[in-house]
Parts: sequence; structure tokens; C-alpha cells
Amino acid sequence: MVKEIISIKNEQLKKWKKLQTKKGRLASQQYLIEGFHLVEEAFKTHQQIEAVLYTKHGKEKWNSFLHPFEKSQKVLVSDEVMKKISTLPNPQGIAAVLNLKTDSQLPLNLSGSWLLLDQVQDPGNVGTMIRSAAALGWTGIILGEGSADLYQSKVLRAMQGSHFYMKIFQGDLQDWIPQLKKQGFKIYGTDINKNATPIFEVEKTSNLAIILGNEGSGVNANLLKMTDKNIYIPLSAHTESLNVSIAAGILMHHFKLS
Repeated sequence: MVKEIISIKNEQLKKWKKLQTKKGRLASQQYLIEGFHLVEEAFKTHQQIEAVLYTKHGKEKWNSFLHPFEKSQKVLVSDEVMKKISTLPNPQGIAAVLNLKTDSQLPLNLSGSWLLLDQVQDPGNVGTMIRSAAALGWTGIILGEGSADLYQSKVLRAMQGSHFYMKIFQGDLQDWIPQLKKQGFKIYGTDINKNATPIFEVEKTSNLAIILGNEGSGVNANLLKMTDKNIYIPLSAHTESLNVSIAAGILMHHFKLS
């Protein structure tokens, strides 16, 4: 029999509600996704889905999609319960609880093209860069300390499930950059300093990492000292800088090998 939760005072609901905070996610090692597209992508990519939550409206609309799930995974909830756990003004009627998957240890056999995010705090920017990286065939992302949490709702909505297709790590970039260099990576920092090199003068390479920095202050000066080269995107005289997610898209497209 499918479990049903109709009361907003339910103890299980209180636990799910805590997944809206980073503290709650770390404590339970789970996170919440909302909307059919994200739940469908999680299912297609074989994520560890602990529970799929749906309203009566959701069941009517996506009954055939829900059919393969085990009864132990399915939870029918009232509209009030769905609104309580949702961060959306108008929930679609379907959500899921997944196990956290982000790695914190850098493997010793990395290759490909990577973005390193240094204190990128806007969740929309972080999510958009990850989505762009997936679309452009980049290998993965390393979220440096101070960057927006991968599993907060705004980041998840901006990523639109693209994180299911990417390798994503979290850690201190000052520790990780030397490890990448040992593995043969070229490390490029982004900087508007006059000593930086225009991207069109930089050779493309198969093992590459580009550092993108904080929306207001850019890449940390200590990190810029650790790079092989610091680069910039030439702009017209009327524009001083670009939004970091726009800049990331241009850089990833430019350095894409194929």
C-alpha cells in the first residue's frame, strides 16, 4: 500500500522541510528536487531516489511515469503538504528526495575540461554555469569554498538536472590546484588585470581548468598566483566586465576542443 501524508504536522514532513537548509541536507545526507523535469532526469540517470512525493493531481498527470517506482518509494501527499516542503509559489505536484552524491576527494586520474568556481555566491550563476558546462561537453566542476551550495533550490532550478550528467567536487581550491597540476592540467585564471592574456592568444589543451571568481571581487589574488596563465575576454570600450555565468559560457565555448 502506498504511504499517504495529509497532515502538515507529520514528523516525516518536518524532516523533509529541513532539506531546504544546508544544515538539514548535511545532517540527513539527502536533498529535495521539485517538478516533473528534475524528477524525470533523476530517474533516467539512475539516481538514488529515497522517495517520490506527489499529489492527487500529480498522480493523475504522471501516473504512467510513477508506475515503475517501488511502493516503498511512493508517497501520496496533500496539496498542503506539498506546499509546505516546496520553495515554489505554485508547486507542480511532484517532488523527490535523493541521496547526496557530491565527492570531496579529488581522484588521481582526472582528465578533460573543468571549471573551478571561487566564491561564486549567486545560486543562479552557479546553476547556469553547470548547465552550460554540461551542454558544451565539459567534464566537470569543482566548487571552491564560499560558492553557493549545489543542492539549494535556486541552484537546482538553474541546473535543470544537468548536475546528474557532470562530475562535481567540492573543496579548497588552494589545495586542489596543485593536485591538478600534478596530473598535467593547465590552470587558467580569469582576470581583468592589464598583465592578463587575451583568450585568443592562449593555446587550447586537452587537460584544462579555468577559474571563475566572485561576482564582485573576481578570483582570489592568491589563486591567481598559482595559475599557469591568467586570461581575459576582450570587450568593447563601453563594457568593463561580464556577468560571471556569461563569461563562463564564452570561455567554455572558446576552449572547447571539438
